[in-house]
This record gives sequence, C-alpha cells and structure tokens, in this order.
Amino acid sequence: MSEVDNITQKAKSNLAFAFICLPRKRREDMVKFYAFCRVIDDLADSHELTIEEKQTGFARWKDGLANGFKKADAVEQAVIELQADYDIPTELFLEIIAGCESDLQPQRFETWDDLSQYTYKVACAVGLISIRIFGCVHEQSEKYAIALGHALQLTNILRDVGEDLENEDRIYLPLAELEAFGYTEQDLRNRIYDHRFVAAMDHLAERAEGFYRESLDSMHPVDHKALKSAEAMSGIYHAILEKMRDDKFRVFEKRYKLSKLRKILILIASMMTHSNQYR
Repeated sequence: MSEVDNITQKAKSNLAFAFICLPRKRREDMVKFYAFCRVIDDLADSHELTIEEKQTGFARWKDGLANGFKKADAVEQAVIELQADYDIPTELFLEIIAGCESDLQPQRFETWDDLSQYTYKVACAVGLISIRIFGCVHEQSEKYAIALGHALQLTNILRDVGEDLENEDRIYLPLAELEAFGYTEQDLRNRIYDHRFVAAMDHLAERAEGFYRESLDSMHPVDHKALKSAEAMSGIYHAILEKMRDDKFRVFEKRYKLSKLRKILILIASMMTHSNQYR
C-alpha cells in the first residue's frame, strides 16, 4: 500500500467513503487529493509538534507550491500530478493551507461573514478542486461546490462544538449569532446546555440547510453524473445534521455519526437517483 493510500485508509472519513461512487482513475486521484488534505489538517492538529515546527511545515508546502518541491515526497508528488492532470490553480491549494494554518491560534469569529471566510478556505476550496477531479464541465458546478462546502463545514462545526473547546480552545460558532439568543462565549466555555443554546444551534443548522438547498439548486444536469460522489457526501452530512436537530444538539455529551449501513444506503441512493431530500 502506498503512503497516499495509507493516509486515506487510516482517516476513515465520510468523504473517503463517498469516493466509492467514482470511476477508478478519478477515485485514485481523489485519494491523492484527500491525502493532501489529511496531511495539512493533521499538521495543524498535531499534539507532537511545536507551533514553530507546524509553521515550518506549512511554509514548506507554500514554498513548494509556489516555487516547486525539492525532493518531493509521495503526497507532494501526488499534488504535482493532480495540478498537471486537471489544471488546478495553485491558489486553491494555498487557500486550504491558509485555513488550516489559521487554526494554530485560538479561533474566534464574530459574525457569519467572518466564519464564511474560514469555511471557504477549508471546505469550499476543497470542493472547487474536487469538481475538477470529478470531471465537472459546467461553470455552475463551482456554485454547487461553494454552497456544499459551506453546508458540510457548518455541519462539522455544529457537531464538533464540544471537541473544539477541548482542542486548543477553538470556538467556531459566530459569537454575535449566539448572543442574539442571549447565549455568551462564557456560557459556551462552561458548556451550559439550555433553551438558548438549542435555539442558537438550530438557527445555525437552518443556515446549513439553506446551503444544502442552494447546492441542489446549483447542480446543472450536465454534471449530475459527475457529482454523484459529492451528493453521497451531502447525503451523509445532511443526515448527521438532521440527527443533531432531532436530538436537540447534545453535542457536549456525544459525537453524532451514522452507522455503516446508513452510509451505504445513502451511497446507493446517490448512485441511483438525483436526491430531492432538502427541498
């Protein structure tokens, strides 16, 4: 097994699960891209490396993308090949790196507009690269990728509220939107679970729902087949969002996930038909 395959297999991600929908060559290339994403994300989250070592790692990636890698490792070589095969702008890889590098400091976002700049970097840019590998040809698919990126990342943020508080004191929920429901940053840090918290979370969940709907509205028929893998990801994450809403967002005490059977059923549905579940 190659280093790239090993990184992807260890991650056991919902995104990696959805790659099954893809033809072999595109699946292999998405595995390469996903390995890059995991390396960058793991670099930000590592508990073994110092801040300085992490910054050095990010600087190496940025310099390699801008000026060419010297003695490229397996993942760096994979990125070189992806850029050549799919004409992927370097800027999109740099956006992902910038988003993850920003996690080296405690995160705070005042408004959704502030947070959306972060979600664009760590999720929408991923989608904009993915649609090229998927084989999308219509320009409207870029709108699809951006909307779905916001939806998936916001779902992740809602699910991981408790874990993020424990991990380098990260708070991704927009503070102004919490405060609109009378819920403060200190309440969040104290893990206070009450009607204010549920109302604020539901408000943000409805924003995510809007992005899921927008992604469907942006899907052009010519790219429907190419986006089946993306629709599988969408179905899995949307089901997690629904599960959280049904359970009143008990994110301080549990991590929401789907059974393997549920994921398989969603995967099959995405391969057979164009889902309309968010309408």
